[in-house]
Amino acid sequence: MGRAIVECVPNISEGRDLEKINRIVDSARIPGVKILGIEPDSDYNRTVITFAGNPDEVEKAAILLIQSAISEIDMRNHSGEHPRMGCVDVCPFVPISGVSMDECVRIAQRVAKEIGGLDVPVFMYGGAASDESRKSLSVLRKGEYEDLVHRFNGNSTIHGESTLLPDFGSKVWDDNSQKSGAITIGARDILIAYNVNVDEKSAVISKQIGSIVRSSGRLMKSSNKSNKFRTQGLLKHVQGMGVPLESHGISQVSMNLQHYHQTNLHHAYDVIASLATDMGGVAIGSEIVGLVPLDSMLEAGKWYADSEDLSDEELVNLAIEKLGLSSIHHFNPHERIIEWCLEGDDE
Repeated sequence: MGRAIVECVPNISEGRDLEKINRIVDSARIPGVKILGIEPDSDYNRTVITFAGNPDEVEKAAILLIQSAISEIDMRNHSGEHPRMGCVDVCPFVPISGVSMDECVRIAQRVAKEIGGLDVPVFMYGGAASDESRKSLSVLRKGEYEDLVHRFNGNSTIHGESTLLPDFGSKVWDDNSQKSGAITIGARDILIAYNVNVDEKSAVISKQIGSIVRSSGRLMKSSNKSNKFRTQGLLKHVQGMGVPLESHGISQVSMNLQHYHQTNLHHAYDVIASLATDMGGVAIGSEIVGLVPLDSMLEAGKWYADSEDLSDEELVNLAIEKLGLSSIHHFNPHERIIEWCLEGDDE
């Protein structure tokens, strides 16, 4: 694709009220932008929205969507299984074609300044972070929405000075900040949000596996808690945690595959399936949240293939089958693979 394409993947803190979700998404439906995915999750109480298009129009659409979310969502009434800090918990810009990471950083900075002008707290993360200590979303989000009051009042025991206050917008815990929570905007490479299902109602096994596979590993403390060290996780460039999925009577190892060329879908699935079996459980498929690059699916298909003569379509279908990607919701590759979604699109 020769034209410039930027992807934006805002995650909003609403996964149950479909009318509200649709109003927020509709605000981003402007010429030059294609809505690629809307994935609400009632357990997480979160919706992952994916859209792409011309950089200038994607920037406008992101501002309109965030403004709508600020109007529609009240974080004082929010609860869900997924960590979150604000009504738009995260809004990354991702270079897809003909666009550099530096350009996405500049888009993120302009959007953050615009939203900060609404007197709501805005953090920058990833490639747009103001310094190295603020790059990680999980670090910025530690303590979640509930700790923001302590951070704003200067008495949080969770964060150091470098991650305490927002980069733009309000730094006062007033009605505006309490309603919106903190919005996090950034730029990053393609990330795959990937969940492996485990056949257990509680998340006991999933939580154990999450702490074993995630790159940050486990924090180990001495009996008197005066000394500590961190183990190394099994998988590289992976964030992970175990959560219950009450609506389906199962649990999940919920992950972000941050560099899928090093740790891809099949790596994560097979390791987790093996660990689950060792712990007396069983992996029962998986799901991709949002969109996935074609080469990620092809590599997974090749891993499971018995023949080297399969077409791209056959490899993708094999990956869908072996990873159990339709175990919760039907996985349509022509709606979920980035390149196939954008084929023939001239918006």
